[in-house]
Amino acid sequence: MARESFHLGRLAVHYKLITPEQLAKALEEQAKADWHQNLGDFLIAKGLITPAHLEKLLEVQKQMLEKQRADEAVRTSASGVFALPPAATRPASSTRIERGVDRLLEYAVRQEASDLHLASGEKLLLRRFGELTPVGERALTREQVDRFAQELLEEAQNAELEARGQVDFSASLAGVARFRGNAYRHQNGVAVALRAIPFQVPSLADLGLPSTLARLTAYHQGVVLLTGPAGCGKSSTLAALLRLINEERRDHIVTIEDPIEYIHAPLACSVNQRQVGRDTASFARALKAALREDPDVIAIGELRDLETISLALTAAETGHLVLATLHTGGAIPTIDRIIGAFPPSQQSQIRTMFSESLRAVVSQRLVRRADGQGRVPAIEVLLGTRAVANLIRDQKTFQIRSILQTGASHGMVLLDSSLGQLMRDHVITREEALRHADDPKAIPAA
Repeated sequence: MARESFHLGRLAVHYKLITPEQLAKALEEQAKADWHQNLGDFLIAKGLITPAHLEKLLEVQKQMLEKQRADEAVRTSASGVFALPPAATRPASSTRIERGVDRLLEYAVRQEASDLHLASGEKLLLRRFGELTPVGERALTREQVDRFAQELLEEAQNAELEARGQVDFSASLAGVARFRGNAYRHQNGVAVALRAIPFQVPSLADLGLPSTLARLTAYHQGVVLLTGPAGCGKSSTLAALLRLINEERRDHIVTIEDPIEYIHAPLACSVNQRQVGRDTASFARALKAALREDPDVIAIGELRDLETISLALTAAETGHLVLATLHTGGAIPTIDRIIGAFPPSQQSQIRTMFSESLRAVVSQRLVRRADGQGRVPAIEVLLGTRAVANLIRDQKTFQIRSILQTGASHGMVLLDSSLGQLMRDHVITREEALRHADDPKAIPAA
């Protein structure tokens, strides 16, 4: 009871109904009272809060305590989330029920984790706001991780894990979230890495991205590249742009992903999503087929190799809008990476082709908020203007930075300018801005 009273008192202080000094005095007087009265009624009797205040505080307190008890149960490695339930049964429809791994997935979502890591011989790890945090007191055993992997993987995926040592997959937790995952073997057994993906396809506003990016969905031909390091939200930005196209255009969208992440229900558009390894053998093979499937928009989960890049440029050149992600650090490295993927003998031709089809490069980073409550995107936006096309053709991509610096009127944004604005708005600290800046000298003094 004392613990729950303390929670209620802290809530009253948090909502500025009373001061910390008033709470301390009330608790002292309550302890000295000859007759029992709970803290809420005691605060009402003292005229510090109203009955309506108490009702709201009790409602919030109940929610907090229920969440805390559930989380404590999950953290208990002996009897909580790590306890292995009876082997899950698999009915004829292949739908899994009573999966022990679901408790882990639900816990990760409640903790607002972007990723969770399961590895035999190690504690459960959650990535929250970019940092890994261990959960529980005990390391996971080989038996536990093997069971969790078996629950997540289909039979064919289990066979691939056995044969090749790793496998990509996707998983769902009904009504909660989807997950993109990779299971792999390491020196102590099996490990699983999972990335949480909400069921709801995000909007640009949901992601904290400027509404000006919506203009990128108006193109009917060309390439739009979404770039950045792993875990920076490229796939979510791609999904948000596809959502706009799906809502506002009457086109045929084909996506090629590994694995499928966000599910796009057909709205104004027809949407067909293909998963590499399940629906097609490779990105390249799916792209070749896509050109015969009458698409208007082709979304590529990742430009991984020369053949995929070449086919993507061909698709853009032949009248399709191609949106794709790439693991590069900024607009200029992205252009150099695309051209550098080809043999020297082909690069002159590719420079011309790419300069004519490039519509935009959006590069992003996720940076920690100053208040510690999550991360926000800092972005760089390069638009494929005539000046940019000329620099690409003339092998002068190093001069594109000056266009980014002076192209604000056209909707261009330099990453360092985005970081500086977030700092001036007190969203991030100067230290965080410096940590992500390409040129620290471009970040203004605090």
